[in-house]
Amino acid sequence: MPWDTDPRLLRAFAAVADELHFTRAAARLYVAQQALSRDIRRLEGVLGTELFVRTTRSVELTAAGKRLLPYARRVLEAHDDLIAACSEADADRPLLVDIGERVSTGNLVLEEARRIAPAAGPEFYASCHSGLTGAAADLLAGRLDVSFGRIAGLDPAVRARLDHLPVRYEPMAVVLPAAHRLAPLPAVPLDALAGETVYAAAGNDATAEWTGLAERLFAGRGIAVAPPLPPIRGRDEFTRVMGKLGRPVLATSQFIEMPGTVLRPLTDPVPLSPVAMVWRRGIRHPGLGLLRTAAAALAAEHAWLVKPSGSWLPEADQAAMSR
Repeated sequence: MPWDTDPRLLRAFAAVADELHFTRAAARLYVAQQALSRDIRRLEGVLGTELFVRTTRSVELTAAGKRLLPYARRVLEAHDDLIAACSEADADRPLLVDIGERVSTGNLVLEEARRIAPAAGPEFYASCHSGLTGAAADLLAGRLDVSFGRIAGLDPAVRARLDHLPVRYEPMAVVLPAAHRLAPLPAVPLDALAGETVYAAAGNDATAEWTGLAERLFAGRGIAVAPPLPPIRGRDEFTRVMGKLGRPVLATSQFIEMPGTVLRPLTDPVPLSPVAMVWRRGIRHPGLGLLRTAAAALAAEHAWLVKPSGSWLPEADQAAMSR
């Protein structure tokens, strides 16, 4: 009798049973399809029976799978209730929210949540991490509750322990020294950056998801990602170093002001930076619901999730944001 069945295996089983498609189930769980298949085989080994009939064209539940499904759902519901019960004390503490920068999408969402919060409602504390990759470690360790960024850039094993809400497709831009040859343009065609070396935080482990997006964007266009720099601490030091180097900086439409530079949108195509609200699975806090409400309201009001014509976005990011 398999008394010690891992809830993760049951969650994998329930996802495949819902989707009847391993690729879609893997995307829903943010795991590799091979890992999902291994989990299903492991569960079948523990239970001593096949749960699915697989062909090249279809996936169907076996009789044993159909019998297991309602019980698996009850176990998962009980498991979620257990996590919630252990997290009830969270309601009495502030929700720790990583906003990145004061001009960021995350900060706009936080300000809206504070605006709609009742007078005696939950408290929010703002924190500033430089990237979602770095923030994810603190999310999983409980040192941070919510962050914002590119979810598709995270390791699948990390993503499997996080949940997210798509918030915005933010147009990307470039910061140029005021004397740069492209600075007079109101917008910079992407191909006009050919031959340039552009800073995209290479070497910063905390912002690996941003550098990865830049590498995909620049591939085949003759645009180089600037080599790593020593760690840069603080906005003032970042501005000083970038000004001394005189290199273009890959940015988004929401970016800090840097003296002696101009911010120009990128076009042809319009590259998009996908922003999701990300939190640790199992967290229970009234502030989380307010943040989700605020994010959804702003996205609807400003059409944040409407992609502009002629835009660019990797398939992996589109899949992660289409949940």
